[in-house]
Amino acid sequence: MKTSVWRTLHGAAVMMVGLFLLPLVAATAQARDEYHVAPRDTVDVDTYNGWKQFELNCARCHGEYGVGTSFAPALIVSLKDDNNIPTPEAFITVVCAGRPDKGMPAWCALGLEMDKIQKIYSYLKGRADGKIGVGRPAVRETS
Repeated sequence: MKTSVWRTLHGAAVMMVGLFLLPLVAATAQARDEYHVAPRDTVDVDTYNGWKQFELNCARCHGEYGVGTSFAPALIVSLKDDNNIPTPEAFITVVCAGRPDKGMPAWCALGLEMDKIQKIYSYLKGRADGKIGVGRPAVRETS
């Protein structure tokens, strides 16, 4: 009999606490949404797709997020305005022609489409300019 009473009282107490907390949790969630600021590295869909293409085609040599490796340069440095690939045209030229003497293939000859190359540039330029942080970028919601 004691156990039955205890379960009933315990169940009632849990339900009361739940009923008390439910509006509080809902209000907190609503307030968080109203005041939540988008991450610093929220990007448009094209730039996000550029990140995906970079990870698929380039990261194995140039390192995740373009930080470079022991055998390929850091593209986030190369794409800075005062460095060796300062424009989108220069980037496209390098990607399309490759750098065979350094082991980089000619990606246009391998079938990488121009729109994907342009999206990769958009992502890497954002990284080089410090607008996109390390990690998977968030996709900006369209309104």
